[in-house]
Amino acid sequence: MRKRKALGQHFLANRFVLKKIIEVISPRKDELIIEIGAGKGALTFPLAEKCAKVIAIEKDKSLSPFLLEKKKTNVVVLEKDVLRINFRELLAEEDEFGNRIKLVGNLPYVISSPLLFKVLEEKDLFPECVFLLQKEVAERIIAQPGSKIFAPLSILFQMDFETRLHFTVAPGSFSPPPQVQSALISLKRRPGPLFPVNNKDLFRSFLRQAFAKRRKTLLNNLKSLPLPAPLIKKALGRVSLREDVRAEQVSLPQFVSLFELLSGPFPEA
Repeated sequence: MRKRKALGQHFLANRFVLKKIIEVISPRKDELIIEIGAGKGALTFPLAEKCAKVIAIEKDKSLSPFLLEKKKTNVVVLEKDVLRINFRELLAEEDEFGNRIKLVGNLPYVISSPLLFKVLEEKDLFPECVFLLQKEVAERIIAQPGSKIFAPLSILFQMDFETRLHFTVAPGSFSPPPQVQSALISLKRRPGPLFPVNNKDLFRSFLRQAFAKRRKTLLNNLKSLPLPAPLIKKALGRVSLREDVRAEQVSLPQFVSLFELLSGPFPEA
């Protein structure tokens, strides 16, 4: 039990919820599905019945017997830490599937944040993801401007994915029950970024600075940038933002426009 707790594993035990998750994943006979945190195979084997191949990733080696006992020929078990997997190398050997790939899983809470950022970094590999996450994290991903939980994570995912929260899952559906509610979210990669930016790494840093202290205005947060305050004020005006606006009130296109103004030569009035 201690090891399960250390790994943050809560196995989904509610068959009705499992069925609903499979419906959202909507596996097809020509698809490859990569499952994170396969556990004892509660989701693995139903998916294998409906898709071409499942790569089941499970760090806990004591669970491998549950995944191997059914000897499903289209299930490959990887006893690895998903955060250490090179997905580009892994998928180079699965090129026959093209874009028919889905990344899914009941994500252990302790890896959800780094895993989500790994997805962002390698988004070209994953046309669609379906994750069971801590509800708070799922809600932050789909949050809209004006919401108190609108954050850099909201912007980064919504720029490249169509995001949707499908339903919540109560703690009692898991064994052992977690102390928080969970939610199922789907991420469908857009054909291209909603609003392209020139330097994505710099844009992420810019967003972190913009949201650094939520009680402060956007202007005050951005004053930490190596730019003169009058320049920042001028840029805010150019994208129709007041000087007392807070970061969570700013729309995606306004953030992109503001970033482009402050990261390049500023146009004359």
